[in-house]
Amino acid sequence: MMLHRPFTPSSLLRVAVPLAALLLAACAAPPSTRVVLLPQADGTPSAVVVATQGGEQRLDKPYAQASVIATDQPPRLGATDAATVQAENPALFAMRPPASRRYVLFFDAGGTQLAAASQRELDALLADASAQPGSDVVITGHTDTRGAAAANDALSLARAQLLQRMLVARGFAANRIEAAGRGERELAVPTADNVDEPRNRRVVVEVR
Repeated sequence: MMLHRPFTPSSLLRVAVPLAALLLAACAAPPSTRVVLLPQADGTPSAVVVATQGGEQRLDKPYAQASVIATDQPPRLGATDAATVQAENPALFAMRPPASRRYVLFFDAGGTQLAAASQRELDALLADASAQPGSDVVITGHTDTRGAAAANDALSLARAQLLQRMLVARGFAANRIEAAGRGERELAVPTADNVDEPRNRRVVVEVR
């Protein structure tokens, strides 16, 4: 994420490597500009290059900053901190959408019956999604390695669709839900074929 002064709504960006390359293509920054690299919410690395006619500087650490005084001079490097950035830009931070939430629910063997231990997680998911009707929800079903691959594909999709129906029943918009089944392709716990592993019988739900 990057903060750029003068600030506009489009100035608050999540910057990863592809975006950094895009900013390079944009080339020179205007005079009296300050760019601050913010940390990614999930902790993944990010970077941005600030370029002028006089040179360029790469920001790749959280709260590193580059100031452009004149376009014929290279940007000047500096650093700030979280408290200062938030104090200087309260309106921009207020515009940020809520952070994505991830839920993992587990199933009994061979079917679409939720494991009893996942009931609390289900309640939290339904309440969270209902409170954010404008969010998008991605539901991905999984199985263990017992049974045929084709049957597991169908079972994983059925598990995902079960959660989808529950959300729709709570009033969440169906067109904002994506449900898919991955069968036994993405095991949480790698096992040999035909192994009963409860941690692989799951649905992963992202509310974002």
